Amino acid sequence: MSDDTLPADRIEALFRAKDGTYRFSRWGRPIAPVVFGVDDETLDHLKDAMTSVLGIADMAFVETDPELGANLMFFFCQDWDELDMVPNLDKLLPDFDILKGSLKRTGATQYRTFSFDENGAIKVCIVLLRYDDYMAETPIQTLGVGQMTQCILLWGDEAFDEDSPIAIVPGNGMCIVKPAYAAVIRAAYDPALPPSATDRSHAIRLAARAGKLLEGLEDDRQDASV
Repeated sequence: MSDDTLPADRIEALFRAKDGTYRFSRWGRPIAPVVFGVDDETLDHLKDAMTSVLGIADMAFVETDPELGANLMFFFCQDWDELDMVPNLDKLLPDFDILKGSLKRTGATQYRTFSFDENGAIKVCIVLLRYDDYMAETPIQTLGVGQMTQCILLWGDEAFDEDSPIAIVPGNGMCIVKPAYAAVIRAAYDPALPPSATDRSHAIRLAARAGKLLEGLEDDRQDASV
């Protein structure tokens, strides 16, 4: 087993909800993104970075969702009050005024919410991002990789409190998903696994598949060095 492999109990914690239950969900349809609040150049770089994460799951963006038009929506702003100018956002986010008040009160810089289909798979994800000084200094490529990593699966609320799933490559400064987490993402989209799960035994299946993926990667590295 590779040293990078995440044990089953760690993977279980990645999908632990606030109430302690296990709740796993992946996208059940192609992802059609739309981004509001950035210029065209930034948008291009952002989508390129997000695409690199999508590739881990062996997926690609599509232009439109036949039912919804867009199903992954990013809203960038400098102040939460700016979102009042977004048409119909209150229809996408029920009790938006209450939500906005909470975001302002807590000093939050981001908010993410998911909707699901009849199989429990992710159907829609809406992301709100408020630029603060830290985010303004973060390279767009890093921002894109980080945000897409958060959106590719339904992670638990405290999944990454102690360990970030992304890292910066020292040689070129590019942001990547750490191999252990990339293996979990890849394993999560194995067609043999269900699109959603609430049984903790699912984490064991994920761990086994992720471990094999990392072993294969390690074997490839060793072959290349011979």
